[in-house]
Amino acid sequence: MAHVAQKKIYKYKKVLSNPSRWEVVLKEIRTLVDMALTSPLQDDSIHQAPLEIVSKLLSENTNLTTQEHENIIVAIAPLLENNHPPPDLCEFFCKDFGKCPRLRLFTQEYILALNELNAGMEVVKKFVQSMHGPTGHCPHPRVLPNLVAVCLAAIYSCYEEFINSRDNSPSLKEIRNGCQQPCDRKPTLPLRLLHPSPDLVSQEATLSEARLKSVVVASSEIHVEVEPASTAKPALTASAGNDSEPNLIDCLMVSPACSSMSIELGPQADRTLGCYVEILKLLSDYDDWRPSLASLLQPIPFPKEALAHEKFTKELKYVIQRFAEDPRQEVHSCLLSVRAGKDGWFQLYSPGGVACDDDGELFASMVHILMGSCYKTKKFLLSLAENKLGPCMLLALRGNQTMVEILCLMLEYNIIDNNDTQLQIISTLESTGVGKRMYEQLCDRQRELKELQRKGGPTRLTLPSKSTDADLARLLSSGSFGNLENLSLAFTNVTSACAEHLIKLPSLKQLNLWSTQFGDAGLRLLSEHLTMLQVLNLCETPVTDAGLLALSSMKSLCSLNMNSTKLSADTYEDLKAKLPNLKEVDVRYTEAW
Repeated sequence: MAHVAQKKIYKYKKVLSNPSRWEVVLKEIRTLVDMALTSPLQDDSIHQAPLEIVSKLLSENTNLTTQEHENIIVAIAPLLENNHPPPDLCEFFCKDFGKCPRLRLFTQEYILALNELNAGMEVVKKFVQSMHGPTGHCPHPRVLPNLVAVCLAAIYSCYEEFINSRDNSPSLKEIRNGCQQPCDRKPTLPLRLLHPSPDLVSQEATLSEARLKSVVVASSEIHVEVEPASTAKPALTASAGNDSEPNLIDCLMVSPACSSMSIELGPQADRTLGCYVEILKLLSDYDDWRPSLASLLQPIPFPKEALAHEKFTKELKYVIQRFAEDPRQEVHSCLLSVRAGKDGWFQLYSPGGVACDDDGELFASMVHILMGSCYKTKKFLLSLAENKLGPCMLLALRGNQTMVEILCLMLEYNIIDNNDTQLQIISTLESTGVGKRMYEQLCDRQRELKELQRKGGPTRLTLPSKSTDADLARLLSSGSFGNLENLSLAFTNVTSACAEHLIKLPSLKQLNLWSTQFGDAGLRLLSEHLTMLQVLNLCETPVTDAGLLALSSMKSLCSLNMNSTKLSADTYEDLKAKLPNLKEVDVRYTEAW
């Protein structure tokens, strides 16, 4: 039996090696695939051989039209369910789907067909695995963007089709712009969707902007029930002529003004949505794909109807959690918005956000990793204080340790100016055991800080070689250093951890970190607080562009030594442009030299 199958495969290989008419070639390929599928032998040579033959055929005939290419792929599609596509065949998935929308549509339909099989999602999972490749790092850079493009298009269609399902229904653009005029619509359609103006998505929306607009929708694929948002928000706004701030404790449980939309998809749309959200979850499980996936999803490329759909946001939450758990800055940085004024995943899944369905656990984990990453601590705290202080206080009130730390840092860095708000934060901290303990530690540090910053003590200080972070902390706690202007830590064992002590030296103008392990994290903290620093020596330290770029905020710098660091030429040019007082620079043994 195996001999007969091998003989047939040899015949097909010979016939397809010299193609003359492509309609004949396509017919032979279909016959070859049928033979492989009907063979009772579970032999890789029987099922894999047709893929190898077609792969060679495609690689040797590069002048095929898109239609011919698609027809061949469709013919061999059944064999891809349980077999890895050869490298040449993978080139199909490496094409630019933006330029080949028919290929994207074919892939979308093919995945849906796999999902309809008995094994359903397991077969789809195997398909994704085959696209990733057997190695730890996927060798096909366009495969992931193409798979994401297919998923986005399919998810988008689930909502766009129901909006435009009838000729007389409002278009997606009309609903999003909030400018639908009902005069041209039929009055007898059964469903109405109350949709707020786009400004309501922003948390800064005021009561005067919260005007709901009524538009008509109808579809066999989706059913919509809408409840208008409450118009009573007395706790969030002060009365006319009153400059006092609202009581934050009273505002903790108040969510942004928005419509409560309940969406129920039809069976087919529901299966489609479930399939493609599951693929996004599978993609997020690959470590080597996660950075690119996070970048592709950072602009939130989903329709607002999807973000208002509880089932969709609940399923997508798995992907966002994977981003939040990833220690790499290139991944978790994508939780934040692409640009100022636009919500990111951080805002959508925070308490009060349209996608939040928990008590703030995901929000707390996102805050925890963002605070510990390369972000400017003070800038991030200011953002939280302005936009998320209520949720932070609520979670701290419930004993969340991350949020307790956040509130303590806000007090320590003087982020909160309003005395009443400060007292409310202190009351929140003292209401739990962990909060009370951390606040007491903060008070101890503040007393030490006041003692440290008292005028007096030396103006110059040099730590002995091999001193550690603990040695520096012990020394600075031993007296007053309010007059200290010049500090040398050269050839010591200090790290970025000592930055939290350095930023408490109000008169510091010269800092020598030559040949230490002081890195990017410490450099970013210095750039936030020691804005009067004039001389900085980073020679032979492990700092990189990620930390050096932060120095652009230290406008008083006039001497900077970056000898033997990982400074790039581009970063050097950027620093020169942003530091007008910089007169002495050492960039020897760097890329900028």
